[in-house]
Amino acid sequence: MVVCIYLVVEWVTFSKESRDVLIKATKLTKKFGNFVAVDGIDFEVYRGDCVGFLGPNGAGKTTTVRMMYCFLPPTSGELTIACLSVHNKCREIKCIVGVAPQEDNLDLDFSVVKNLAVYARYFDISKDEALRRADEQLAFFQLQEKRDMPIMALSTGMKRRLIFARALLNKPQVLLLDEPTTGLDPQARHLVWDAVRQLKKLQVTIILTTHYMDEAEVLCDRIIIIDHGKIIEDGKPKELIKKHIGEDVLELDCDESLIPLLKQTFSDARIEKLGERMQVFTSKPHSVFEGFLQEHKIQNVTIRKANLEDVFLKLTGRDLRAND
Repeated sequence: MVVCIYLVVEWVTFSKESRDVLIKATKLTKKFGNFVAVDGIDFEVYRGDCVGFLGPNGAGKTTTVRMMYCFLPPTSGELTIACLSVHNKCREIKCIVGVAPQEDNLDLDFSVVKNLAVYARYFDISKDEALRRADEQLAFFQLQEKRDMPIMALSTGMKRRLIFARALLNKPQVLLLDEPTTGLDPQARHLVWDAVRQLKKLQVTIILTTHYMDEAEVLCDRIIIIDHGKIIEDGKPKELIKKHIGEDVLELDCDESLIPLLKQTFSDARIEKLGERMQVFTSKPHSVFEGFLQEHKIQNVTIRKANLEDVFLKLTGRDLRAND
């Protein structure tokens, strides 16, 4: 057993004025043969922030996260976690990082609690303390009744919650969550959201990848959108929505005869067809849409708030991609 003996820290609450850079990438690049998965990206993540890495399948977000916890070595460029370089300080980095990967990598030979207790030993946590922390996490994630059950007896959602619980055993400074709520029902999903919020209060730095845009909009202080291995946008969710979409979106049944009228009324509008529906994006305020609908009696029409998914689709397109 390889035991981590460096930099094992208890969670501490840093002041909000502590805005030191905890993760820094400079010209970070990862190639697989001739394929460039991550193409010379630069970014910084401040202590205590929750940053969402978003992108279509194959965009490079998961590859970026895997380099952060030293699962993949960079091809070139620099990446540091708490001033530790992934090129030569992998062991130290793994001691201060918690990881909830996409894949289910629980040990099928162990029970639920033993999966956690054995994992904790990699951080030189004593047996008694490991069991205490394991029971604490099982209680929070509502898995205590499954404590002594084999992994094969768990549902997909339970396994996801257990993987999240395992990532917290070493009380990490940095938590990497790769699609953490995939396969979860709404109740379990909100349980994970509560965990993220509590960790943010403790100033744990969180990197989140997700395909659920509402999740990113609710939890993340900042969004980094990656496509074709490059960062194409970076900012706070509300600011990105206002910048790229505006305040509201008009949705109505697809009717070609309405397009000239819509373009005449909303000169700056972007009109998109989505199946049997059309969406009208404009920088004009909500009242302009309401006035249009009062003047023109149109059936099956909705005015809704613009959201992060609108931004994502505008910047990355609607085409399906290969798997990441």
